[in-house]
Amino acid sequence: MTDRIEPPSAADTPPAPRPPRWWLLLGRDRLAAVAAAVLTLVLLVALSGRLFIGDRAQRQDLRASLRPPSLDHGVHGLLGTDVLGRSVLARLVDAAGTTLSVAVPAVLCSLVIGSALGLWAGYHGGVREGVTMRVADVILSFPSLLIAVVVLYVFAPSAMNIVLILAVTRVPVYLRTARAESAELRSRLFVDAARTFGTPSRKIIYWHVLPIVLPTLLTVATLDFCFVMLTESSLSFLGIGIQPPDVSWGLMVAQGRQYLGTAWWIAVLPGVAIVLTTVSATVLAAWARLATDPAQRWRLTLPRKRRGATAVPTEMMQ
Repeated sequence: MTDRIEPPSAADTPPAPRPPRWWLLLGRDRLAAVAAAVLTLVLLVALSGRLFIGDRAQRQDLRASLRPPSLDHGVHGLLGTDVLGRSVLARLVDAAGTTLSVAVPAVLCSLVIGSALGLWAGYHGGVREGVTMRVADVILSFPSLLIAVVVLYVFAPSAMNIVLILAVTRVPVYLRTARAESAELRSRLFVDAARTFGTPSRKIIYWHVLPIVLPTLLTVATLDFCFVMLTESSLSFLGIGIQPPDVSWGLMVAQGRQYLGTAWWIAVLPGVAIVLTTVSATVLAAWARLATDPAQRWRLTLPRKRRGATAVPTEMMQ
């Protein structure tokens, strides 16, 4: 009589390997880790830097006008002074808070409004989708920078007006992205199953569609943050953005452009801050897109020399 072979029990089955933590993945990518460190530093400076500089960003000293960067006059003279003797280091710290206080709210407002409308229109389709997309097309037909210039020229330039204008002009970016993703997901089997069991549409969108679309939206938001910050800097450079006595990086570049031949640090250093912040956000967005996609996350676990390969690992094909 042959012995019966018992199937393996659940207790004998080895547990599935857990995906690596996001900070471990970030540590394996040196470029993304440096970008994250730069953005973290900028955020910390923007949030708490003003507590340490006091009124140094606005304090004038004509005897210290156009001093070059050095340590001879203390920490505040490390990056030199402008034509009114104000510390460029203190003004960079103060401008970081102003620039992020415009860019971050504008991106968050456009992300929330555009994503909500796009998910709603893409899931329901029909007339609602058509009307929503035509409104987005109308907004996109006008360059966002041109709209901002016209509106800020008619109304008083202020941080609140800049946030509102940039938020409205960037809504179609998230609306179109969310609409495309939601329209593709509404015919998936898990959405049909939830609809069959009588789940309301708003709960299907929130619990089933949004988690899948969210990584793409966050990646778009990170890239859009760069565009919004550059737009704010451009408006301040043109003189219709942030107004004195407030200061932003774009306004610092505008105020220092006439001294490029004699005091380059006034305009170059805030320009470097803008470039470093936007490049770091772009690099981190590319990393986050891979880290949040289960189908692409394995690329981050490979050695850096092999990440350019397009072959799928053998274990993923089984």
